[in-house]
Amino acid sequence: MSGPSMPGAWSWWPAPAKLNLCLRIIGRRADGYHDLQSAFRLLDWGDRVGIRVRADGVVSRVGTSVAGVAEADDLLVRAALLLQEHANVAQGADICVEKRIPAGGGLGGGSSNAATVLRVLDRLWGLELGEDALAGLGLALGADVPVFVRGRNAWAEGVGERLTPLDLPPAWYVLVDPGIHVATARLFASPDLTRTAAPVKIADFLSGSVPDNVFEPVLRRREPAIEAALATLSRIGTPRLTGTGSGCFVEFASLQAAQAGLALLPADLRGWVVAGAARSPLLEALEGKAQHTN
Repeated sequence: MSGPSMPGAWSWWPAPAKLNLCLRIIGRRADGYHDLQSAFRLLDWGDRVGIRVRADGVVSRVGTSVAGVAEADDLLVRAALLLQEHANVAQGADICVEKRIPAGGGLGGGSSNAATVLRVLDRLWGLELGEDALAGLGLALGADVPVFVRGRNAWAEGVGERLTPLDLPPAWYVLVDPGIHVATARLFASPDLTRTAAPVKIADFLSGSVPDNVFEPVLRRREPAIEAALATLSRIGTPRLTGTGSGCFVEFASLQAAQAGLALLPADLRGWVVAGAARSPLLEALEGKAQHTN
């Protein structure tokens, strides 16, 4: 660096999407939050976050992120500022994101972006706070952030913060974006949401007996585009909804089967074939495989 505000080189880091392979509400807490049970599957596909360290302490978003999200409200910026304040860091950072994950799709884009910022700035600022501390900070930003910080497929309980690692078999997914932005808070407030599902065990999920998402019937009634997408996907397999968003998917045991399934869908339906990850590609990058550029 040649001056107090001169940034260094950019480095680029993955921010993977996720699927909820099931999502249940088993109760409502006294604080108004819900007790959940869910299975998180990380994907080998998602956004890309660019970061360059500044010497002057300024945290700045370069370019745009999600349309309509102000810089001060962006989880990318909030994550950096939270870490900076927590660790009393004098350095700053420029941050940008190349978006692929649809906003409001239940695929964890904002949470994953925040987790990538926490993990990478922990490294670039020389903090090395450790996974547990970073996951704790992440929880203050959103219930899904800790699973991305830890970077492993997981069974989640509580508000999503109690995570048990899951070993999941290889799988490929036809993922479809119906183009609907779902507001999570409004969905949780729905009067026709089932909040008293019986608790299940991890073994129940692994046996294949818990494939439901409690939000799916609500969204099917409210959003014709989601109903239509799920109906179309039913031609190639068993369609499911992920998270509290509009993203729909079908699971396949091989890449070839997933590609064949996608080929049968209408050309105007926005979709991808994506691979399930055994561990987050962010962890691979942190172990030395990040792409750097000036």
